[in-house]
Amino acid sequence: MTEFDHFRAGSEAVRSQPDRPWRPGEELRQDLLFRYLSAVASAAESRPGTAEQPSSEEAPSRPQAEPTEHALRVRDAMQVPAAAVLGSTPFLDLVRAFAREHLSAVAVIDAEERVVGVVSESDLLAKAAIEAGTPKAGPISRLRQHGLYEKSRGETAATLMTAPAITVHPGTPVTQAAWLAARSRLKRLPVTDHHGRLVGTVSRMDLLTALVRDDDRIREEIRCDILERALNIDPGSVQIEVDHGLVTLKGHLDSDRSTKLLEQVWAIEDVVGVVDDLDDV
Repeated sequence: MTEFDHFRAGSEAVRSQPDRPWRPGEELRQDLLFRYLSAVASAAESRPGTAEQPSSEEAPSRPQAEPTEHALRVRDAMQVPAAAVLGSTPFLDLVRAFAREHLSAVAVIDAEERVVGVVSESDLLAKAAIEAGTPKAGPISRLRQHGLYEKSRGETAATLMTAPAITVHPGTPVTQAAWLAARSRLKRLPVTDHHGRLVGTVSRMDLLTALVRDDDRIREEIRCDILERALNIDPGSVQIEVDHGLVTLKGHLDSDRSTKLLEQVWAIEDVVGVVDDLDDV
């Protein structure tokens, strides 16, 4: 079972136990996590070699649409300008900057603003802990923690940072960035241009917010981006209903435009299902 399958099974098990009622707001939280994991799982399955191809008898009914131009990209979720420090920044200045700006990680850049690494809270904490007093450790622990001890001797961002940095581009799909952040267990990703220069930053919460849009935002995207802009269809000719990511389409369209509409609605990252109630004209 995939991580998504385990989560779905666990959620259903909790929901089915009458002696453990959900706390207020728990159902909404579970729904948000469901959509987030669904999007991350979809990104994982789209990567080469991560999933077996279904047989013709088990082929899913969902249309396999290509990414559309209205699909969410990192540029739609990232924060600008991004905080950054030079490699020569001293340890104490880093600590003050983290505390002042409420940072969990910061990109380290060179003189040309290219990202060369990332300094995180854990990097600073390891140095602070060892400076306060080296903890006693046995031979095996010392061997395992050798790299951490070596890094803690650093005095500047360049010697404390983790390198090379894991980065994304503004045009990277949000689902792929979410998968990268989840797999790498990173709270924040630097966003760079194709020359490696820092242009922004995107956090896990930024990605989660972008992925888990409420029903009104999904409905608006279908109406404006797909019906009006992409397919040049009068929005009044199609009735759009969205319930917890499940989209129902009603109205009268010719078969060609109906097929394109269904494919593009399926391509919206956080749509969990599409009900086709469209009639041919």
